[in-house]
Amino acid sequence: MNDDQLLRYSRHILLDEIGIDGQQRLLDAHALVIGAGGLGAPALLYLATAGVGRITVVDHDTVDLTNLQRQVVHQQSEIGAPKAESAARRLAAINPGVHIEARVERADAPRLAAWVAEADVVLDCSDNFATRHAVNRACFAHRKPLVAGAAIRFDAQMSVYDPRDPASPCWACLFPEDAGFEDVACSTMGVLAPLVGIVGSMQAAEALKLLVGSGRSLAGRLQMLDARTMEWTEIRVARRGDCPVCTER
Repeated sequence: MNDDQLLRYSRHILLDEIGIDGQQRLLDAHALVIGAGGLGAPALLYLATAGVGRITVVDHDTVDLTNLQRQVVHQQSEIGAPKAESAARRLAAINPGVHIEARVERADAPRLAAWVAEADVVLDCSDNFATRHAVNRACFAHRKPLVAGAAIRFDAQMSVYDPRDPASPCWACLFPEDAGFEDVACSTMGVLAPLVGIVGSMQAAEALKLLVGSGRSLAGRLQMLDARTMEWTEIRVARRGDCPVCTER
C-alpha cells in the first residue's frame, strides 16, 4: 500500500482483526454484486469505501424516479441511465482507487458461470427467485461464498451460504426451486427505505469478513428482521440431504 492508501484505510488498519495484511487482502479481492437496487446500493458503497480492489456490478435495469426513495447509490441526474453504470460512476467518484466493472446484462446462468468463477465473494442483491437460484447454483458449482439478502415491506432476512464449509446449506436448501414460491415486488407491496440499507450494509459486512478471513460468518444461520418492532430473530439452518444443488458437489 502507498501512503494515500494507508491513510484512507487507517481505521481498518487499526483493527486487530484486519490490520495491514487484511486490508491488503481487500485491495486484492474481487467482489461480484448481482443487482444495483435497494440492497445493492448500500452494499456497493461500503465495498468500495472499504477498499475492495475490484467490484463487478451486474444489473440490466435503468434508474427510475421511484428508485430514489431507497437506492442511495443513484442520483436524480442518473434517471434513465443503466443502474450498473450509474453505480459505477458513483463508486469511482468516492474511491477512484477501486476498479469497477459495470455489466448492463441479465444475470443468466451462462454469464453467471464466468462471472462467479472470477470472483472471491458474491453478493446476491437481486429481487426474484429465478436469479437467486441461478446465482446459488453458480456459487456452489465454483465453490464461492454467497451473501444473500432480501427485504420487502417491513420484513428482511439475510444469511451466508458457503460451499467451502461442508456443513453450510445452500440457498436452495431453504427455498427449493420446486416449492412454488412467488416473487413479490416492492412496486406493488412497498418497502421501508432504511430497511434495504440495513440489509445491504450487513451484506457488505459479511462479505468483508469473508474476504479478510476474520470473525464468524452467518453460514448456517438465517437472520430475520421485523422492522415494525426492530426485533431480530435467528434460526439455525442445515443442509438438506436431498438438495440437488449442494449435495452433488
